[in-house]
Amino acid sequence: MDKTGIPSCENCQSRSVSVFCSLKPDELKELSLSKGCYHFTKKQTIFFEGARPTGIYCIYSGKIKVYKIREDGRTQIVRLAKKGDILGYRSLLSGELYTSFATVMEDAVVCYIPKSVFFRLIRQNSDFSLRVMDLLARGLWHAEEKIASMAMKPVRERVAESLILLKDFYGLKDDNVTLDISLSREELASIAGTSMETVVRLLADLKNEKIIAINKKVIRILDAKKLFDIAHLYD
Repeated sequence: MDKTGIPSCENCQSRSVSVFCSLKPDELKELSLSKGCYHFTKKQTIFFEGARPTGIYCIYSGKIKVYKIREDGRTQIVRLAKKGDILGYRSLLSGELYTSFATVMEDAVVCYIPKSVFFRLIRQNSDFSLRVMDLLARGLWHAEEKIASMAMKPVRERVAESLILLKDFYGLKDDNVTLDISLSREELASIAGTSMETVVRLLADLKNEKIIAINKKVIRILDAKKLFDIAHLYD
């Protein structure tokens, strides 16, 4: 982790898609003056399970995974994050230790906002506090949906749904078929809630069916309709 030049909150392109979009000019100025900003390289960890939060993290650029380590040593990705997202706010608001790890998947620039500043913004700006509440509510909904999906869906459906999730969340490259995220088989297995061996086998099946194409960590979706059908989702 390297401390880097601090981008201005007033001119931040990521702000328009974050909870900070409702802040007033004087609040943005306060935020810019009080925050820190750090550059993380791939595989560096931003925070660790069991550590005590002292602020929140806002992603200026890059891609990050939030995950837990299970008793058997395998990881379970519980959330993906991109520019404009904030991390660590649930533990900070509840006054608890971090319950997961946050690690960089692609080089990232991350702003750190101290607890005192975050709480002051919640108290003085009702629109901002409502946006934070909405984040909490949506996070709970997604967690419930993921639990239900993993409990009821066969693993082939979960892998297909995970690929669609990645397409919807990170988007596609300019060719409109290549996922705009580079994932290891282990990371995809962690998202789908299965073993790496099973993911390798199912990806090979999808490739043979000409639904996807694979080149190392790069995945191209050739037939999104069939992928939706396999996942039992509706566009």
